[in-house]
Amino acid sequence: MKISDLISQLDLQLLTKADYEDRPVRGCYIGDLLSWVMSRAKADDVWITVQTNLNIVAVATLTDVSCILVPDGISVEQVTVDKANANGVVVLGSPSDSYALAVAIGGKLQ
Repeated sequence: MKISDLISQLDLQLLTKADYEDRPVRGCYIGDLLSWVMSRAKADDVWITVQTNLNIVAVATLTDVSCILVPDGISVEQVTVDKANANGVVVLGSPSDSYALAVAIGGKLQ
């Protein structure tokens, strides 16, 4: 699956302008403790987090996740969106909660 498929199938909001069309999605990781995510998220995972500060961009870059998905309709700070755009990190948003998103993503990946 690609990020573009994920966006259309789960009705996600693209918050950044990063190029995402061909980026694969192979898994999903939920976590908010950034050091924990750095040691456990895998390349090409969708990372679901309620964090919205600048540091999520650095963690996404270090772990090489496909994208960051912010649940529960949480607003992402503009400075974070700008940093993500500058670093080619895709940030998505959804009104759904983390559990519902992870279940939906898992169902699409099987």
